[in-house]
Amino acid sequence: MRLGAGLDTTDAPSLWGMEPAVRKYVLFEEQVVHESGVALSPALRRVVVGAVAANPLAGLPGLTDISALVELSEVLGKSLTERALERIGDPSSLRAYGKAALIGMNGDLEHGAALIHPRLGMAMRATLRRGKVLIPGNAKVGVAGSPIDLVFGPLDEAWDLDASDTLTVSVPDAPRPGEFLLLVGYTTGPRPNARSQGPSQADVDALIASFD
Repeated sequence: MRLGAGLDTTDAPSLWGMEPAVRKYVLFEEQVVHESGVALSPALRRVVVGAVAANPLAGLPGLTDISALVELSEVLGKSLTERALERIGDPSSLRAYGKAALIGMNGDLEHGAALIHPRLGMAMRATLRRGKVLIPGNAKVGVAGSPIDLVFGPLDEAWDLDASDTLTVSVPDAPRPGEFLLLVGYTTGPRPNARSQGPSQADVDALIASFD
């Protein structure tokens, strides 16, 4: 796994083994019971849990090794998923998942990539004990209160496109310039009134085969 391989880390702080300096946890939850004149039974639940924490690489040069953030993401991926399950209950009820990172202005976009790509998803799966499909991820740099879209994708069936969904969240006082906001999210069902059926894996395979 490439975690800043080959980069000059002479000036990087020694951060291995750090516990995340979490300032606070945040929770966003929706229970959609009625949409466009149609009652939903069961209700659709969207749960997003986040941690606002100090960014240990804030203010450092752009090519500083990112391994410390990768490690923090693994710890937070487990704890945030556990917090989400406290709200949702049995992980077998989940239909979709997603992840996102908002980096304060003294950070770098690659800090967000370090948080969401190398290990966060594996920590989420290990805690859920399921999740075969790529987890959608979104990262950006912004000021406190900036909105960020957490994009949900299906857990186990890649072409379960009815499970694709989005929840926009923001925290008024976060992230501060030297912080990050890391988010994981889960849903218990498809989009309300989902009926935009996409292609199947067989359809895609047939199309690719037709190019030969």
